[in-house]
Amino acid sequence: MKFYEKLQKLRSDEGLTQEELAEKLFVSRTAISKWESGRGYPSIDSLKAIAKHFHVTIDDLIGTEEIVTLAEEDKQASVKKYTAL
Repeated sequence: MKFYEKLQKLRSDEGLTQEELAEKLFVSRTAISKWESGRGYPSIDSLKAIAKHFHVTIDDLIGTEEIVTLAEEDKQASVKKYTAL
C-alpha cells in the first residue's frame, strides 16, 4: 500500500475530513488533497506530524523507496530555499 492510500485510510478510519486533518496538521486542505491523490509527498516535518497524530511510525506510513524520494525532494527544496537567499 502506498503512502497516499495509507493516509486516506487513516484519515477516513478516524472520521476526519481533509479540512479537519489539515487544521490538526497546520497545513492547507489542498496539501492533504495533493498527498492523498499521490501528486506529492509532505515535507519531513509534516510527515512527522502525520505519524504523531495517527500514532504510527514514519516507516508504517511510507516504504523504503518512498523514503528516498521524499528525502531527495526535501533536499531539493532546501537547496532552492538557501540559494534564493
